[in-house]
Amino acid sequence: MSVTHEKMGLSLTQEILSHLGLANKTAAWGTLGTLRTFLSFSADKDVQRLLKAIAGQGVDRIAILDVLTNRSREQRQLISRAFHERTQQDLLKSLQAALSGNLERIVVALLQPAAHLDARELRTALKGSGSAEDVALEILATRTPPQLQECLAVYKHNFQVDAAEDIKSETRGILRDLLLALAKGGREAYTGIIDYNLAAQDIQALKQAEGPSTERTWVLVFTQRNPEHLVRVLNQYQWYTGHELEKTVRARFHGAACVALLNLASVIRNTPLYFADKLHQALQETEPNYQALMRILISRSETDLLSIRAEFRKKFGKSLYSSLQDAVKGDCRSALLALCRAEDL
Repeated sequence: MSVTHEKMGLSLTQEILSHLGLANKTAAWGTLGTLRTFLSFSADKDVQRLLKAIAGQGVDRIAILDVLTNRSREQRQLISRAFHERTQQDLLKSLQAALSGNLERIVVALLQPAAHLDARELRTALKGSGSAEDVALEILATRTPPQLQECLAVYKHNFQVDAAEDIKSETRGILRDLLLALAKGGREAYTGIIDYNLAAQDIQALKQAEGPSTERTWVLVFTQRNPEHLVRVLNQYQWYTGHELEKTVRARFHGAACVALLNLASVIRNTPLYFADKLHQALQETEPNYQALMRILISRSETDLLSIRAEFRKKFGKSLYSSLQDAVKGDCRSALLALCRAEDL
């Protein structure tokens, strides 16, 4: 029985508790992801099943999704290599030839290494219209330093240009400065020591940073300080001023810069809630934003999607699973539901 079916009957609380005992084990298991390493994994058996799924008169989409959405990303890469060794063909291209539309897009995303998917999404955001402050900031602000470093290396290799060069040419003002600073990956590491003096200094600096020449202060604080320190700054800013820092951002900045800073503040305050908001927004559009749904569900499925689901249910009064069921249509619906995994009662 697949993990999808096993988990259907579990409440969110039970599901989270089932992961907690794994916290000190290998990162491949994760702690709050919906997708874990498949214990009875056999690359050869999965290759046989995929070959059977695409070799018949009709493509067995259910079998393809059952394999790909019940294996970790590392296991999917092993399947791809085993497929090539057995057939001398590329699994990704073989599945692309058998599928179409959004289902093809999600299968491509599932089979790509994480850094390749991030690099492609970052390039699309920077070269597209109006999404740099959204998608680009999401990738640059929420990936771990090693993940970001690998993404930027793949970006340069695949597109023959540094991401920083595209950021410089495609954005401007404080948005450009924020994205460039995040791309450098120079955020301070958390040492476990609370620096109350530095927190007070940062709060005072942000309070006084009102003129055009003070934008660098916002960029420095938001992109260089460690997240634990920034949470303290955000919380204490309200205590010192009587209002949330976000109110100051809305009054001080406009357009893409305002959106970027608000998004960054949301990431800092509560990353799972940030992603819950993005998923809700993607589902509320006239036509669901399938690209956003795919990117977020795939990228967070092995890290914190359970936390995202909990924040979604708490804020919007409806589970992410039910929301996907109601809004998503077509062949990729089963894949997105499988990644989400289960209902939250």
